[in-house]
Amino acid sequence: MSFSIAATIRRLLAPQHEVSISWFLWNRLIRDLRVRGQNSTRESGAFLLGYMEDKARRITDYVLYDDLDPHSLDTGIVRFDGRYFGDLWKLCEKRGLSVVADVHVHPRGEGQSDSDRDHPMISQAGHVALILPDFAQRSMGADRVGIYRYRGAKRWEAVAHDRRRDVLRIAIV
Repeated sequence: MSFSIAATIRRLLAPQHEVSISWFLWNRLIRDLRVRGQNSTRESGAFLLGYMEDKARRITDYVLYDDLDPHSLDTGIVRFDGRYFGDLWKLCEKRGLSVVADVHVHPRGEGQSDSDRDHPMISQAGHVALILPDFAQRSMGADRVGIYRYRGAKRWEAVAHDRRRDVLRIAIV
């Protein structure tokens, strides 16, 4: 049996967040989204990979949309071709991970567009989508991230601004 004293203490003392990611991985992701956004000229995004434990999602890796579908960002907005989902599932199987959320950037605010609402990246109830404002050009704490839970049938639940830090944990782990 293996265990981590730090993980045990964290579970006992820290609130349980629905989504968590290390600060180092978060900053690498933000940097990659900025680069793929080509100086704030287009949206970019990624599938967030990791583990599900009960209802908690632990992000440990990611794959950028255009690494799977090279033309997904060509129009300036994300248009991911469904033919590339097979490559995503193969990658997840190879790494022993699951898609636990997705993220993409918007030019201004962190609100969902009509297209976001009508075309979820993963159309499974319970999926979590994150939206980063301002092409992720500034530092990005949990309170600036739009967080949306997919409920199915093109219905979403937005996490209120004052609850975002309770749902998304970005921390040195």
